Amino acid sequence: MFKEFRAFIAKGNVLDLAVAVIIGGAFGAIVTSLVNDIIMPLIGVILGGVDFTSLAIQAGDASITYGNFIQAIINFLIIAFVIFMIVRTADNMKKKEEAAPAPPAGPTTEELLVQIRDLLKEKA
Repeated sequence: MFKEFRAFIAKGNVLDLAVAVIIGGAFGAIVTSLVNDIIMPLIGVILGGVDFTSLAIQAGDASITYGNFIQAIINFLIIAFVIFMIVRTADNMKKKEEAAPAPPAGPTTEELLVQIRDLLKEKA
């Protein structure tokens, strides 16, 4: 069972997924900082000093902080847009590679042999 588990872990797809999850977590932290520290303060200034994290509605003893929800939506939209741009760029690069004409093929072995035969006939 241990050998099977080790073979499973060593497969490329599992390692790729692990790397993607780790990089995704780090990317999420960067985007969260971008939104919290740069974008939301700018939006707050544009809207007259509104701090989205402090937006809340009191419902009895409960406090519904819809400002955090708005901020989470903005985080999601930024992440989705960046991922869209990365995928779009990768697709465009792949299309360019596919559209690039193949280099002209050299003469086949048979054609070379025919040329050699003809040159030998001319010399004889």
